[in-house]
Amino acid sequence: MNRTAILERLHSQLHEGNHIIGVSTGTGITAKVAAQSGADFILMLNSGKFRQMGRSSLAGFLPFCNSNDMVMDFASREIVPLVRDTPVLFGLNANDPTREMAGYIKDIKDRGFAGVNNYPTVGLIDGLFREALEEDGISYDKEVEAIRLAHRQELFTVAFVFDEFQAVQMLEAGADVICAHLGLTEGGLLGARKVVSLEAAKAKALRIFVACGQLKPDVIKMIYGGPVKTPVDVQYMYSNNTQIMGYIGGSAFERIPSEQSLTAITRDFKRLGKLNEDDFMVKMLSGITRHYDYVEFVKEYVAQNYSDEVVFADLAKVAHVSRSYLSSLFKKEVGCSFQAYLVNFRINKAATLLQAPQLQLSEVAAMAGYPDYAQFSKMFKKLKGCSPKRYRSNLNTKT
Repeated sequence: MNRTAILERLHSQLHEGNHIIGVSTGTGITAKVAAQSGADFILMLNSGKFRQMGRSSLAGFLPFCNSNDMVMDFASREIVPLVRDTPVLFGLNANDPTREMAGYIKDIKDRGFAGVNNYPTVGLIDGLFREALEEDGISYDKEVEAIRLAHRQELFTVAFVFDEFQAVQMLEAGADVICAHLGLTEGGLLGARKVVSLEAAKAKALRIFVACGQLKPDVIKMIYGGPVKTPVDVQYMYSNNTQIMGYIGGSAFERIPSEQSLTAITRDFKRLGKLNEDDFMVKMLSGITRHYDYVEFVKEYVAQNYSDEVVFADLAKVAHVSRSYLSSLFKKEVGCSFQAYLVNFRINKAATLLQAPQLQLSEVAAMAGYPDYAQFSKMFKKLKGCSPKRYRSNLNTKT
């Protein structure tokens, strides 16, 4: 995918009211799932590989290996051949003294990468160490020049910037995306401290994007890192602000979810025999009659699974009774057949969902367990006396 096609796709997403999402990873499975789930581009940064090794993102700044060699090795073998329809970007160490940058960027392009990003970046380094690096010629200016070279070769470019001046530099170099880098992803922030931190990050990003607007108003503006690591955090950054057009995450998509899910599943396997007796699946597996009667089991199952296919014969098997016995018992206690109960339950749920104006009628049907809208409309009219559209219209009239 060339630069022009990528930009057309991204601007189309923005025109439709969507936000742009970039995922930084060091493994094929994350890249594959992220692409299938709608990520707009994948970044191959050395820190992503270190995260998969159980090390922090800071390892990408330490002399453990050659950054460019690492990214080229794992990304060209594991990621580029796997993710065909989503742009893959090369995390380029522009200060690598062993590379002639114009030639190396051409090699990056020839190896199938759609673009580059300036990472690792000296922008994350400050103090005396930063001064020493600058004196030795290791500077952010080298990263700006690398973006300029990549732009000239028609590669898509995402620039990490840390202040307004760097944003202007990268825009003049031709960067397609200006990403306000808010620092390494923070953990452990809670309550008021978290809100204050997010406010400061948002203010920093807006200062950078105001500078962008003065030079190139239509440039794509994104954020990365700092206290922003959950969908709620990102929503807060988007709120009341049309400047922020998207989010790039590394730990937020990979390390944090992996840690949480692995911790939870390991603990669950470890505590076998001590599982929560309120868990519905536990009840099903251990035998229905230990917990409640058959009819209550069926009703609870419907309440939890009404949006999916519900096969009454399967419920009878789980309850270890015949289908006819369970059917007869259900009708005797509830006063109607199971099928009638299921239809009533779904249509009543749909009636509640119709109160949400942002939901399309087809979405309401699917959420209520009817992938076929015509069938849904027919059943809804039969039970409620009017079509779903008219029912919603009547609700609006009452309000």
